[in-house]
Amino acid sequence: MQPRYKVLIGALLLIAFGFIAQVGYAQTQPSPSAVQAPPATLFQNVRIFNGTSEQLSAPSNVLVVGNKIQQISTAAISEPSGTTRINGTGRVLMPGLIDNHTHIVLVTSKIEDLLSPDMTPEKLLKITQNNATEMLLRGFTSIRDMAGPAFAAKATIDDGTVPGPRIYPSGAMISQTSGHGDFRSLKEIPRFATTPPSPAEVYSVGAIADGVDEVLRRTREQLMQGATQIKVAAGGGVASAYDPLDASQYTEAEFKAAVDAAANWNTYVAVHAYTPTAIQTAIRSGVKAIEHGHLIDEPTAKLMAERGTWLSIQLFLDDEDRNPYPEGSANRAKQLQVSTGTDNAIKLAKKYNLKLAWGTDTLHNPKVAARQGAQLAKLTRWYTPAQALKIATSANAQLLALSGPRNPYPGKLGVVEEGALADLLLVNGNPLENIRLIENPARNFSVIMKDGKIYKNAA
Repeated sequence: MQPRYKVLIGALLLIAFGFIAQVGYAQTQPSPSAVQAPPATLFQNVRIFNGTSEQLSAPSNVLVVGNKIQQISTAAISEPSGTTRINGTGRVLMPGLIDNHTHIVLVTSKIEDLLSPDMTPEKLLKITQNNATEMLLRGFTSIRDMAGPAFAAKATIDDGTVPGPRIYPSGAMISQTSGHGDFRSLKEIPRFATTPPSPAEVYSVGAIADGVDEVLRRTREQLMQGATQIKVAAGGGVASAYDPLDASQYTEAEFKAAVDAAANWNTYVAVHAYTPTAIQTAIRSGVKAIEHGHLIDEPTAKLMAERGTWLSIQLFLDDEDRNPYPEGSANRAKQLQVSTGTDNAIKLAKKYNLKLAWGTDTLHNPKVAARQGAQLAKLTRWYTPAQALKIATSANAQLLALSGPRNPYPGKLGVVEEGALADLLLVNGNPLENIRLIENPARNFSVIMKDGKIYKNAA
């Protein structure tokens, strides 16, 4: 066979094989009409609290397609085929609630439980998953976990294995020796380079770090695991055993090490701190959020206002929702001191118009954990119901957004507007008139939606 014929036959074979491959590919691909459309839900005749306004909307319709709000209109909306319709009958549609300071494990578990020889990774994961599901069914569609082993549970929620809120995890709280995140016993000191991690470190409750190099390493370890922000203990705490409340923890250089490492990953540092000295030292180092801050004074509030620092407050009051500590104990004494500062801290936040977020920080108490909404409702001691709900929705969402590219859930949260992520609650009643409706989610939240998926529909 002459060479030119070989070339011609080869070319024809290539064309033929290409045609056969195209036919086979076409036969295996679904036709455009067979491609499954994203799920859609139409809320009809609802009045909207959009997360920012203090007034409800006129009766409206809201179309959710996929995981986003596609259209909001007072007129009828043309819906895709197969849309789930929910008749709101004039009820209130609002954003899902956000708890900006919680501990998805410690909310029901004691440190001693985690450190027990009977604890296993499987048991720990199950506890976390159960707590997450219960939070979602209380209407909390996003949480910021501020210390603890949340990464594994987050993964099972994100892949759809377990129902739960969006989790913004901090990983372990970075703490100096003797600081708020040092849960060792006195028998475990001194510590050497060859000393194995303490149980609390193994379970990612705390990460002990002293000096710039260790702080850098521990910060980077949390980021490596998927932390969306970093938490550092800047001062004494109520729950910890060794540090007095007035103790300031870490130097500016150590804080700055954490801040720089987080900034290199385009996220931020939040610190546990109550006192002016601890707060001011952290702010000078570039920290973006103060967790607690109950003992702030006027100069500290002014500094926070000047720097645009967030105050993530918890309503620590000496009431039925306080974390359990024995009467007469050092922890109880510190708790009483913190609770006396709550009113003043919020008044200063209002006076200086601080960026204010809210969270529960419930520890070791399943009964109080179930009162998540009731704890939020207490904000009405200082704010109108609309203002309180704005803090727990759009304001809290702004703090979550500080994690920038480390945000695992790109999109707008905390609002009901076109293009926002579809985290929605349909409320039996008007929470702007009666915020206590959120205290009983089983009765008063008829629909709970997260990411466009309905987890409860009693409409």
